[in-house]
Amino acid sequence: MFASENILEITYLIATALFVLSLKWLSSPVTARRGVWAGEVGMLLAIAGTLLHKGIVDYRWIAIGLVLGTIIGVPLGRVAMTAVPQRTALSHAFGALCVTLVGTAEFYLRAPNVSQFMMGVLSLEVILGALTFTGSLMAAGKLQEVLPQRPITYKGQNLVNLGLLAIAIGIGVTLVLHPDKTFLFPFMIGIPLAFGVMMIIPIGGADMPTVISLLNSYAGLSAAAMGFVLGSKLLIVAGALDGASGFILSVNMSKAMNRSFTNVLFGAFGQEQVVAAGATEARPVRSASPEEAAGILAAASKVVIVPGYGMAVAQAQHKVRELYDALTKRGVDVKFGIHPVARRKRRDKSRGPRGSEQSHLRHADS
Repeated sequence: MFASENILEITYLIATALFVLSLKWLSSPVTARRGVWAGEVGMLLAIAGTLLHKGIVDYRWIAIGLVLGTIIGVPLGRVAMTAVPQRTALSHAFGALCVTLVGTAEFYLRAPNVSQFMMGVLSLEVILGALTFTGSLMAAGKLQEVLPQRPITYKGQNLVNLGLLAIAIGIGVTLVLHPDKTFLFPFMIGIPLAFGVMMIIPIGGADMPTVISLLNSYAGLSAAAMGFVLGSKLLIVAGALDGASGFILSVNMSKAMNRSFTNVLFGAFGQEQVVAAGATEARPVRSASPEEAAGILAAASKVVIVPGYGMAVAQAQHKVRELYDALTKRGVDVKFGIHPVARRKRRDKSRGPRGSEQSHLRHADS
C-alpha cells in the first residue's frame, strides 16, 4: 500500500505541474496548443491517480460513470467554434452539479458530527456549486438563443438577488454553529439554485462571455472547497487555479468592455442597457476624411487597422490606404489585422488565389 501511495502522490504532483504549465502556455497564441495538451494530460493523470485510491472498493459504478460521461461528452465536444462559449457553460454546469451532489452526500454522511471548519467549507461548496449550476445553464441557454437574450429587469431586482444570497449564507452560518439542524440543508441548496437564475436574467446575451468567465471562477472555488472536504490536495490546487484564472479573466474582460466589475459580480449590469419604453438611444455618428481621422489618431503611438470582409473591404480599401499613408506621414506605427471571418476564409482558400483584401494588406505592409 505504501508503494501505491507513493505512486498516487507522484501522479498528483505531475498533474498539478501540468495544470500550472497549461495556464502559463495558454497565455500566448504561440504556445496555446501545447497548453491545451498539458491540461488534457494533467486531467488524465488526475483521473488515473484517483482510480488508484485505496478508498475505492467497487469499480462498477465508476465504470458506468466513465462510459456515460464519454457518450455525453464526445458529441458535446463536436461543436462549431462559434458555439464554444455555450459548450463551456455546459461544462461548468455539469461540474457545479457534481460539486453540489458530492457536498450533499458528504453532509448527510457526516451530520450531525461535523466540525465547524468542515461545515463552513461544505456550505461554501454547496452554495457556489448550486448557483453556478443554474447560472451556467441560463448562460448557455441565452447564448444558444433557447432563452431570450434581452435583459429582464424589474424594480428592486438587486435587493431581491442580494437578499436571496444573504439568506443562503445565513443558513450556512446557522449550520456551522448548529450542524444538527439538518432540515435547513435543503434550503441552503434550493435558494442558491434560484439565485443562479435570478443572477443571469438581467444580463443581455452579448455580455454572456464575461458572465461565463465569472461562473468559471465560481466553479473553481467550489471545487477547491470540495478538495478540503475530500482531503484532495490536487482538487484544492486545480480549483484554486481555475477560480483565480477565471476571476482575473472576468476583471480583464470587464475593463475591455468598459464595464464595472461590481455590476458583473452581482449580475446587474444588464440594467445599464435598458432604455425607457418608447425611447430610442441616440448615439452620435461622425464621418471624417482620412486626413481628419489621421489628425485625431496622430497622438497615438501605434494604430491597428482591422478591415471587415467581403464587399465592405472592396469599397473601403482605397480609404484605408489613404488613412494608412496619412498616419505613416505623421510617424504613427500602423499595423494591419485581419477580421476573424476574413482569416477563416483566407485559411480555407490558402491553396487558391488570394483575394483583393489580402493583396491590399500585403501591399500596405510593404
